[in-house]
Amino acid sequence: MKKHKLLIAILSCTLTFSTITSCNDFLDAENISNSNEAQQFDSTADTFTALIGVYNQIIGDDGYGQRISLYFPQSGDDFKTSGDYNCNDRRGLSTYGACTSNPDLNKPFLKLYSGIERANLVIKNIPLSPVYQTGSAADKKLMDRYLGEAYALRALFYFDLIKNWGDVPMQMVPSSDLESVYLPKTDRDVIYDKIIADLATAAELVPWRSEASVSNTRFSKAAVKGLRARIALARAGYSLRRDPRIMAKGSNSEVYYKIAYDECKDIIEKGQHGLNANFEATFRALHDNTEDAAHEVIFAVGAFGGNAATDSKIGYYNGMRHDDASNWKSSGGINAIATYFYEFGKYDVRRDVTVASMQITAANQAVPSTGVLCTDGKFRKSWTSITGTAQNLAIDWPLLRYSDILLMFAEADNEVNGSPSAEAVNAVKQVRDRAYVGNLGQVGTIPTDKTGFFNYIVHERLLEFGGEGLRKYDLIRWNLLATKIAETKQKLSDLLNGTGQYANVPSYIYYKDSPYDRTKSAQSALQAIDIYVPAGVDRSDVYYTPSVATTPTGYKRLNWRVAVTADYISSPLKGYAQYFEANRKELFPIYDDIILSNYNLKQDYGY
Repeated sequence: MKKHKLLIAILSCTLTFSTITSCNDFLDAENISNSNEAQQFDSTADTFTALIGVYNQIIGDDGYGQRISLYFPQSGDDFKTSGDYNCNDRRGLSTYGACTSNPDLNKPFLKLYSGIERANLVIKNIPLSPVYQTGSAADKKLMDRYLGEAYALRALFYFDLIKNWGDVPMQMVPSSDLESVYLPKTDRDVIYDKIIADLATAAELVPWRSEASVSNTRFSKAAVKGLRARIALARAGYSLRRDPRIMAKGSNSEVYYKIAYDECKDIIEKGQHGLNANFEATFRALHDNTEDAAHEVIFAVGAFGGNAATDSKIGYYNGMRHDDASNWKSSGGINAIATYFYEFGKYDVRRDVTVASMQITAANQAVPSTGVLCTDGKFRKSWTSITGTAQNLAIDWPLLRYSDILLMFAEADNEVNGSPSAEAVNAVKQVRDRAYVGNLGQVGTIPTDKTGFFNYIVHERLLEFGGEGLRKYDLIRWNLLATKIAETKQKLSDLLNGTGQYANVPSYIYYKDSPYDRTKSAQSALQAIDIYVPAGVDRSDVYYTPSVATTPTGYKRLNWRVAVTADYISSPLKGYAQYFEANRKELFPIYDDIILSNYNLKQDYGY
């Protein structure tokens, strides 16, 4: 007997559709699983409403409004969650010590499967619709576009499941069409192959940005192709397998590197997207729901409505810290790992955008942050027009940027050709040149051997995408997570002791509270803080020069290097990635109640 349930193998879903995102494109939509399917798809308008119900499942606190974007990607070698370890909250996720009872693992898992169910209903019913079968050419073209978007969204839902939980149940039809919803896990490579094929179909159905005035909060052809490239690189790379429980590379990797190469090359050659001349401008636009001038953000997850279901806490939970009594209360809940600041060259304009080494006091004054309390800086509440205690700021999440296309292309080119082509080197150089605008002599030489070029890309992606939720997953697919965690702990030890590359890092920074001007660039705002500069030292060298022994008159002392302690590196409560175990903790456990709701679902990975 067929079972009519919204989710696979678990609980009936009580989520309702609601208004989504910052664009006028998005409307209210009802839960179509509880309405007549045929009626829901008997017009293009009703079909669009159903599609928006699918988009609804990537937003809000349990989607890219907080947990999937901000909790799940911690920690790589760039950022970590602030606060003390607790296996049952976000700190447990960040330290690789999450319990199977951790509630932050529950609703995102359910939400992703709810999105899959909704996508399945759209994918099934569009071809059956009378509009699709006998409607006008224009209506059929529009329905094709909606079908392509549904394929892309379903692929994204499955990608997020695989990235975080590995093998998961695969359901490609609505639950009402199944004999049983109690499905076992499917090998992730099987799912990858299916969604990679679906995305190839979607790319034929969805228009380029310029062909349909597509907002970047909906899938355009470039967004579909970019997602396909990202998934192909994951399929080609390493992941934690169930049996045997080891990190292993996907089969036929060369096939998937070629897919990534082709898709990125198409996007580059089409010329619909580019790099903003100003790195910071890319992120500023996200704060007022506009599109950046170069359309660098190819796909963003929208945020709207001022509530937990449809909005985001981006810029409030994460981002630069603003004191609770300031004009802009925000928590700054994600901290830069103390060594990350020094991964950037001092002339790299990305440093002061990506790492907020300042914060705002109760008196709305700007002060430097300690060496362990810098935050992710691409998102700042004071860059919005919202003041007060509001937590939902309608800041969109940049899921795919053009710089990612350039660096994925370069990586795939290197694998396909056995060494980087001139095109691949140029792609990386475009990203580097923007980072060193005004100081191009500091760009350095890009290696042209395969290993050297790969390692260069590994580091360049660290600098380009810090705080954007990519780093941990990059390290996993390269099988470098364990290596980089070990390297970072050694670097932290060197920083603690002031040895090696950190020999000249100052123990302290001396400063005066300074007026904060939110209209200034991140770099200018930092430079506007009155920081004591020793005689003969350039202002840009303060963070690279040993501090004077005594506090200068009129200045306050701030712990910089000495803020790093042994507890910060390895204590059970405060340590960095202290519960990581190779060949186990690359993936999360599935929440207990979900396992109990499906007798065919097993925990695996040693949990």
